[in-house]
Amino acid sequence: MTDAPTRTGLLALAEASHRVIATHQAPSGAYPASPTFSAYRGYSWFRDGAFIAEGASRYGDAEGAAAFHRWCAEVLAKRTDQVDALAARAGRGEHIPVADLLPTRYTIDGAVGNDPWWDFQLDGYGTWLWALASHTDRHGVVDGVDGGVATAVRYLTTFWSRPCYDWWEEHVDQRHVSTLGAIRAGLAAATTHPALAGALSAGERAAAADAAGAIDALVLSSGVADGHLTKWLGAADVDASLLACVAPFGLVAVDSEVGRTTVAAVEHALCVDGGVHRYAADTFYGGGQWPLLTAFLGWNQAAAGREDEAWASLRWIAAQATPAGELPEQVGHHLLAPGREQEWIDRWGTVATPLLWSHGMYLVLASELALVGRAR
Repeated sequence: MTDAPTRTGLLALAEASHRVIATHQAPSGAYPASPTFSAYRGYSWFRDGAFIAEGASRYGDAEGAAAFHRWCAEVLAKRTDQVDALAARAGRGEHIPVADLLPTRYTIDGAVGNDPWWDFQLDGYGTWLWALASHTDRHGVVDGVDGGVATAVRYLTTFWSRPCYDWWEEHVDQRHVSTLGAIRAGLAAATTHPALAGALSAGERAAAADAAGAIDALVLSSGVADGHLTKWLGAADVDASLLACVAPFGLVAVDSEVGRTTVAAVEHALCVDGGVHRYAADTFYGGGQWPLLTAFLGWNQAAAGREDEAWASLRWIAAQATPAGELPEQVGHHLLAPGREQEWIDRWGTVATPLLWSHGMYLVLASELALVGRAR
């Protein structure tokens, strides 16, 4: 891609992005995080996959997205007894080790992998519920997901307040605002969307609504500093994952003072020449800029009516594509810790390319700007 892709080039990358997603989707419905990267190959994350499915759904691939949602539901339905047992243990006040809780990623066939990982993350289950509701609004009800929906809701209402790893598999001892935002969005979808709420008992709906309200109160009391959302409760700095708490999750509204200030704080602290870093102290592969995070920024820009800036974000992402139309996880134009890049290359190889989440987010932003598909 050129430094300033034309509309034709932007459309071509959208077509390539969908092709990458559709080509690598497994027969099970799972989306592998990356088909070639050593640490991701063979695994699907609920979080990554939910946003990949959102991009596919918006592009018009209704069946591909639905297949992913059915895969998620099946993964969870098979673990209903496990979740019920965990909830019972929690209800008795028992300490539950992280190793006993659900993982953040599964093998393509829905099993728990044998490779060690930073596995206790809650945001993916909330993100999946949100994405399922979004897809249903666009393309209609997905059959066979009720059991998974109910299990996800029980799991989240039981453990939402427990510290866990963030989007980046870090800081398991903290309660991360982006995680809380994803959980709240999922629980809100499960209690208000007819296609999801029908899978729950009255008691489950009430518990989910109570948890969503508690998250609102907790974030406003402990997750805001200097007028913006913070990386975790009690912190002062920002993380680019907070962008999702504004658009699309609506933990704070796009037009609210906290919403505007959060987006502005991320832009000021983490956006350089159009590309967005994860957080200021990032050292992963030297701490580069992530196309998918630039898409989240563009999503918020578009939602706030800042269309020219959103188009600039889309073009920046497109300029990072390889000649074959593949988007990486991150790029090294502006490394925060260049001395730390080689250690990750030695450990896992070069940066994950393609990363399906990057392609899914490109399609999301392209649809927000009415370049492809439909946003709603």
